[in-house]
Amino acid sequence: MSVNGTPGRIVPAPEHHVVLPSSAARRGFLRRAAALSGGAFAAGTAGAALAQGADLSRNLPPNVPDWSKSLGAPVLASPYGVPSKHEARVQRRESPGLTRTPHSSVSFTPLQNLFGIITPSGLHFERHHAGLPEIDPYQHRLMVHGLVREPRIYTMDDLIRFPSVSRVHFIECGANSGMEWGNVAVPTVQYSHGMLGCSEFTGVLLSTLLDEAGYDRKAKYILAEGADGAGLTRTVSMEMALDDVLVVYGQNGEMLRPEQGYPLRLLVPGVQGVSSVKWLRRIEVGDQPWNTREEALHYVDLMPGGKHRQYTWIQEAKSVITSPSGGQVILDKGYHEITGLAWSGRGKIRRVDVSTDGGRNWRTARLQEPVHTKALTRFRIDWNWDGGPALLQSRCIDNTGFVQPNYRQLRAVRGTRSIYHNNAIQTWRIDPSGEVSNVQVL
Repeated sequence: MSVNGTPGRIVPAPEHHVVLPSSAARRGFLRRAAALSGGAFAAGTAGAALAQGADLSRNLPPNVPDWSKSLGAPVLASPYGVPSKHEARVQRRESPGLTRTPHSSVSFTPLQNLFGIITPSGLHFERHHAGLPEIDPYQHRLMVHGLVREPRIYTMDDLIRFPSVSRVHFIECGANSGMEWGNVAVPTVQYSHGMLGCSEFTGVLLSTLLDEAGYDRKAKYILAEGADGAGLTRTVSMEMALDDVLVVYGQNGEMLRPEQGYPLRLLVPGVQGVSSVKWLRRIEVGDQPWNTREEALHYVDLMPGGKHRQYTWIQEAKSVITSPSGGQVILDKGYHEITGLAWSGRGKIRRVDVSTDGGRNWRTARLQEPVHTKALTRFRIDWNWDGGPALLQSRCIDNTGFVQPNYRQLRAVRGTRSIYHNNAIQTWRIDPSGEVSNVQVL
């Protein structure tokens, strides 16, 4: 077995988050958490108090805690709800230097801190090409034109009056895990897989708007354009446009957030995120791909031999263990639950297998309901850690029979110089100390 391409070589990850112990060793956990400067708990008030020598045992049973002895904050202390101050470190994060300017940067979802399959709107990853526009919804318009019988211009009020649908789908940037193509590059799951989110989206089916405009039945593609400074455009096949593509104004029960395309975006389920154009202002119907800037120069696959492969639509089946994961620390031997996420742009996840020995042996994990098509699926499996070294992996299979590849299989087809569409099996190494780091098993 080769780890990170060199026998016995390990690329360590800095401490980032602490896995809560499964046993009752709370006091020992608090003492050690205070010493972990990168641990989420240590950065909170309890960690700070412990660092200053405070005794928090007065708030532990059987004592009555301080917060039970007085009135709490009044109703509407915060007119728009915000997380507890103790969760302040659970946030999107940038990777410094990833892009030339902050206006075309990425913020990563903290997958290691989330539960279930829905990504909170305020933690859903961002990717912009010309910064975040501030759009007046009353002046925003959507134009549908091209090979149509009656070109249309819609206001937001027009669109909201159409029959609406709500669907749960993931959005994944085509460059997610792109920094890992050649070797281990980042320490945590937030940076390795965090260009990913899953939400309940509400809007109108694009097919409804195309039907009203009377699209030409000979049309093969649509072009979607955003209203940001980049004027980002993407070609989408008419087959997809008439299937499950949505024109979205709602996310997780409220209007879209500005960074998610307010007041209007396209959602192309299962396809790389750039096709789900944000701040949507124009849809043109045509008979051939447009080969626009972002389609000819970016979001293409560099294949072995130097050729570029264009129009890779689908985000293939992929999974990752989120706990334990890189930068975390396991504090106790014994029982733990391994959990993570799986998804496929082709449909539903059918099965997830988990290995604790680098892929030599596999066990089938439990899929947590609900399991939606083209959405994140949470998986779980029991594990008793004996305190020795381990290599954790997950491998998913979707309902088309596609099996997630390992790095050796993926590189045999795609090489090592690509950026986009990396769906290889992720490995986390657990040292006897309990520290978890990012490695690659070939």
